[in-house]
Parts: sequence; C-alpha cells; structure tokens
Amino acid sequence: MKITSSLDKNQRALKSQLESDDITFLPVSIKKRKGTIIFLKDIADKKSVGELVLKPIKDLNGNITVKKLENAFLSPEKKTVDTVEQLIEEIMLGNTAFLLDGIDVAFSFDLKVFEKRAITEPPTSAVIKGPREGFVESIAVNVSLMRRRIKSPSLKIENLTIGKFSKTPVALCYISEVVDPSLVKALRQKLKNIDIDAVLDSSYVAKLIGEHQTSLFKQVGNTEKPDILSAKILEGRVAIFVDGSPIALTVPYLLVEDFQSPSDYYNSPYSANMARSLRLLSVMVSILLPAFFVASELFHLQLIPLSFLLTIVNSIKGIPLSPSFEMFFTLLIFEILNEASVRMPRYVGMVVSIVGGLVLGETAVNAGIISAPTLMIVAFSGICLFTVPELEQVFSIIRLLFLFIGGSLGGYGLILAICFLIIYLVSFESFNTPLMAPFSPIVKEDLKDGIYKGFLCEQVYRPKSIKNVNAKRQNIKEMKK
Repeated sequence: MKITSSLDKNQRALKSQLESDDITFLPVSIKKRKGTIIFLKDIADKKSVGELVLKPIKDLNGNITVKKLENAFLSPEKKTVDTVEQLIEEIMLGNTAFLLDGIDVAFSFDLKVFEKRAITEPPTSAVIKGPREGFVESIAVNVSLMRRRIKSPSLKIENLTIGKFSKTPVALCYISEVVDPSLVKALRQKLKNIDIDAVLDSSYVAKLIGEHQTSLFKQVGNTEKPDILSAKILEGRVAIFVDGSPIALTVPYLLVEDFQSPSDYYNSPYSANMARSLRLLSVMVSILLPAFFVASELFHLQLIPLSFLLTIVNSIKGIPLSPSFEMFFTLLIFEILNEASVRMPRYVGMVVSIVGGLVLGETAVNAGIISAPTLMIVAFSGICLFTVPELEQVFSIIRLLFLFIGGSLGGYGLILAICFLIIYLVSFESFNTPLMAPFSPIVKEDLKDGIYKGFLCEQVYRPKSIKNVNAKRQNIKEMKK
C-alpha cells in the first residue's frame, strides 16, 4: 500500500498492523500541520530524535516540501519510504519514522541505541601474546573492528537481511583486490536463497549455506578474533557477520585451520611447529588409542608387550564387563561429565569435574567395575582431544565409531575404517575447495603454513589452495633495499 498525503489514513494503516505496547505514536505539529513520529520506545534514542529530527524542522518557513524536509533533517542516516510495508519494516528494525500531513512519503532515521557487551578477550581463543580483542554481538561494532585493521577502500561490506520474522542483518566482508569474484557471487546467492523464520546466530547461516547438509565435518570456518579474521580474508576468504553473534564465519574452510592457533603467528616458527605437531599427534592418539587397546585385548594379544599384558590381566581380574563394553562405559561417563561441567554454572562445573574425575573414577576402579588401564586410556584420550577444541565434538563421535568397529572386527576392521575416513576426507570439497588442502591435493607452496609453520619471509604468495586474483602478498626484494 502506498503512503498517501492523508496522515490519518496512513496512521490507521500502520496501527492496524502495529498493535504492540512498545510502539509509540508521538503526535507533533509543524507550522499547524499535524505529524507523527513512530518508534520502538525501548530502542529509539529519544534525545537524538529531538535534536536531529524535530528541532531542525520546527522553524521551517514557506511551503513545506519533501526536498525541504529532507535537507532540514540533521540525521546522517536518513531515507525516504513510499509504502506502508517498507515503513513497517523500518520501524521493526528499530528505526524512527516521521509522517507529516500533506506529504505522501515517510522518512526513516537510524537513531536506535542498543545495550552491547564490551570488547573483551574471547573465551574460545585466549592467547599469551597478541591482540586480545574479540568480536561482540553487535554487527556494527564487528565491522568497525575490521575497518580498524584494514584501512583500505578494497575492504568491501555488503549488507543483507535474512529471516522472515527476525529480519537479521547479515554482512559479507571481503577484499575486492584479492577475493575470487565467483566465490562472492555464490555466497551472496546462497544467503539470498535462505528462507527461514529467524536467524538467531551465525551457526544457522553456517548450516544453511553448506553444500553437504548431512556431513559430519563442518564446511565453514569460524573465529572470534578480528586479527585472525583479517589474516583469513587477506588470503582470499570471505567473512560473514551475523547480528547478534560474536562468531564470524569464513569461507572456504580447510581442515588444517583448526590445527593452527592464533599464538602460532605471534611466537617463533620453532615453537609453533612443535605445538602443531603435538596437536596432530594428540588427535590421532585420542581417536585411535581406545579402539586399538580394545582390539588388541580381544583379537591381537600378541601386539601387547608381555610385561604390560601381565599388568592388564591382573587389573581386569574380576571385572564383570567385556573389554569393549568396559571402554564404552568409561567413555560414556567421561562424555556425561564433560556435558555436565559445560552446562552447570562455572564454579559448580569445576566441582563436578573434580568430583567426577577423581572420586567417581577411583571408586569405580576400587569397586572392580572398570580397570585402571581403561580409566587411564580414557582420561588420556580425553585430554588429547581438547588440544583441538574446534574439532572436539566431531572427533568424539569418530572415537566412539572406531571403538565399536575395533571391538567388533578387530584391527583389520579398524584399518579399513581409517582408510574409509581418509578416502572420504581427501574427496570432500566445499565451495570448490578441497577440505584436506594443501595435503590432498599436495600444494607445495602452501605447505609453508600447514602443519609446518615456515618463516614469515618465506610466505611471499597467498595460499593457492584458496582461489584469489592477487597471488603476491609481499615483496622481499623491495624490503631488503
């Protein structure tokens, strides 16, 4: 419905759809002409409405026209709206609307003010060295943090709105001189195709834009740190901000990203290489150790050294459970304790972890329900798993699957399962980017920042695993002059 020059008619149309106690229709008068200001009373900045909207137009002389009104308003973020539907959408976004009798358009002003969390160090990416700023729930603040680090007109921001009811602001962030234009086009289209009631967090978007909806592995990267996101988009990725979420998404995603830590880039390459190697080794131990231990007990006793075998035999004497069920039962207890410690309040969660891990575990061993080697293996496996926290949930599921296969089919079945997992990973692609790059396919230039962390002076070119239109990122010869 078009906005007419009749204020009463426009108000009736608006009030028929905006029946809510927090929506204010404030009558005003400009040169004896009736007008109204409409806003959400808990969101609009009323002082700014008075200073930037009402005060400048109260002394207008002569014939009041749309152009004269538009020039008089002092608000930097203003626009005209010519339909009732558009005006309702503006009001629901928290903007302030202005209608004047005799004028057949409405004005919308972005004068909203929200309570927002202070910028602090994100709990998921704590570092000893390096920046401690983290994203917050405000998309405007997050974009400003990116502008603060990349002061270039090539940094582009594209705004979209997703969600039938939530009308959630979403922003694409990329560097036009680096990113592959086809990637931006594909992502833009995927976001526009999302048709859902509400987007309440960036995880909604991550699930909806993925090309393999039922995959166990994620297809979209994420980070809470502006410095890490800046480095990623400088390599040719596209970032996605979602209002209300402190987690920024990155596309495309490589599995090796989660084995890299922010501190790797602020410490020496030697310590970074040691840390990355430990993470890779820890994940392999975490996934395979429980399954191989059970398979050895049931099918391949000859693989266990005699002295260790005698220790195991003495420890499992009188245990009522089979080795596979004993390991599964202990892992289940570990997962329950982990879930309980996460869901409980922080200080109570610490108590749950201590009581569960020490008292319950020791009591179970003394009571003869589980053996000491099993408890030790589960505890060690759990600790190793948390060296790569981003993949903890995925590898927990894989660990249980491998345990079931190892307890049922033995070592041969376990080897086949590992081969199947490797084949699946090396053939997995998302947004035309192999998940296992730069190792499959092997990209020699990108191996300088895979599990191995090379020196900064060696990384002259951007990763070839991620398509970009500007390969070179530094000129060593010019720097040496």
